[in-house]
Amino acid sequence: MAMFDIVTDSFFVPLASPNKLVYWECICKLFSIMDNQLSFGVERDVLVDELQYYFEQANAVDFSEEELIGTDSRSKANWMLRRLEHYGWLEIETDKSYVQRVNFKEYAVRIVKTLLEIAEGKQIEYQGYIYTIYSLVRSNTDHPGVVLMQILENTDLLITGLKNLNSSIKHYIDDLTRHKTVAEIMDALFNDYITNIVDKAYHRLLTSDNVSKFRPEIIERLEGKSRSKAYVEKAAAEIAGIKEISNEEAEDLVFHYLHGIIDAFQNMDDILKEINQKNTQYQRSAVNRARFMLTGSEDVRGQLKEILIGMNEEITREQMNLGGIYRIDFLDELIRIYSVGCLDEKSLYSPVEGKKEFKPEELADAEPDLELRQEKLRRMTEKMQKVLSPAKINAYVKTQMGEHRELLATQFPLENVEDFVKIIYIRLYGQRKNMDYTVELKEEKERNGYRFKDFLICMKSRGLL
Repeated sequence: MAMFDIVTDSFFVPLASPNKLVYWECICKLFSIMDNQLSFGVERDVLVDELQYYFEQANAVDFSEEELIGTDSRSKANWMLRRLEHYGWLEIETDKSYVQRVNFKEYAVRIVKTLLEIAEGKQIEYQGYIYTIYSLVRSNTDHPGVVLMQILENTDLLITGLKNLNSSIKHYIDDLTRHKTVAEIMDALFNDYITNIVDKAYHRLLTSDNVSKFRPEIIERLEGKSRSKAYVEKAAAEIAGIKEISNEEAEDLVFHYLHGIIDAFQNMDDILKEINQKNTQYQRSAVNRARFMLTGSEDVRGQLKEILIGMNEEITREQMNLGGIYRIDFLDELIRIYSVGCLDEKSLYSPVEGKKEFKPEELADAEPDLELRQEKLRRMTEKMQKVLSPAKINAYVKTQMGEHRELLATQFPLENVEDFVKIIYIRLYGQRKNMDYTVELKEEKERNGYRFKDFLICMKSRGLL
């Protein structure tokens, strides 16, 4: 059955019209009133009173329709109910007492709930799906067909949630290039990405909601059910009655469900691996981009950075596209670009050389320059020491904490860019389970020209390490 055999063609017109905000607020207000009732049916006059009050408020003054010019708020309220009924959101019935009652259409209820979850930024609770699947697989029930369909549904929701998490991280990676300053990058990393992705989903996915804790038993029990003739026959008989199909078709469906669920759990590692890679990529990209913006030097890299930043500022200020780079004035004095053409085809002619006898040259037996080798080794060692790994950050925190169990980040050394970068890494790695400390966000503060959200660094007790 096609979707528009159920949903009217004009259903989404209100949310795509110039007055979409007013339509949506009215839908939310009606849904809130009806959601608190025993059913979604409410007397029309009650809803008209609520919408009349809404249109009397200042937040609805921008609502304009030609047919409503000069009408009062109650007329607008009645008009809104008629329009939502026309577009297929509502249905109005008259009971035996000749009282009109307004109901949301069944599909409209589902769509409104989904849109509200999106607006609220609701995150998928992976733990609920995994525990439900685990509990259902281990349960002994007289309705194996119904239970199998619930397991399949929760598995599908779990896989969909993981794919959405994967897509969300990719969106954050793509969005990172929009941020032009260090403050914007750090805000996106700590106040948005870590709060909404790491804390709410990714961290639990690796700890309490880890699929690996439940997967072996889930797969083992499902494989055992697929080998049980009694289970297959009983589940097939129940599904045949629910779906109104033959027992033979239902048995095939039971095997299809079981193998589909098993394959989903066995292949889940590919999704989890990609999620891990993208999470690492985003955090590394954010920190590297911030370090690039913070670091300035007189070497070639530093000068190129300043040129690129200047070009980016000019393009942003003049609202140019990427092709507009050639219209930036200061580039004429910075770089001279010119084209070279060939006078004729003979300019590309290469003379044919005759065969020559190959005479190998003698290799000089030169002694290695020990001083040069030692210098290169020293530079390499110095470069490796500057790499801030989780282990080095962990050791740095323990050194700075000394005998203290708690310290604010603003109490750590903050004399130069390197100190600030270490504080960034302390905040970033504080989310990891294997670190010897945890972090707790505090209010925004400024010290030595660096402004950031301060956080409390707490050393873990030995029993929790």
